[in-house]
Amino acid sequence: MTDPRLPARFGFTLTRKVGNAVERNRVRRRMRAIAWELVHDGLSGRDIVVRGLPKSIGADWKVLHTELTSAVREGANTR
Repeated sequence: MTDPRLPARFGFTLTRKVGNAVERNRVRRRMRAIAWELVHDGLSGRDIVVRGLPKSIGADWKVLHTELTSAVREGANTR
């Protein structure tokens, strides 16, 4: 378990099924920006691994932001 005083840490994994390297990196950068927002808003004391799925290539920013944020918030309620 991570120290609750430390900011949350995120890890991202995307397989080749998600797309070529350019597409995977674009999705990873977007998810990293969303994770930064969550940490900046005070998310702490957790290690979170995000698995990017092929649908994430076509997802616009708003959809990706909503999905990732809600998944992290739901995970917070299960602790």
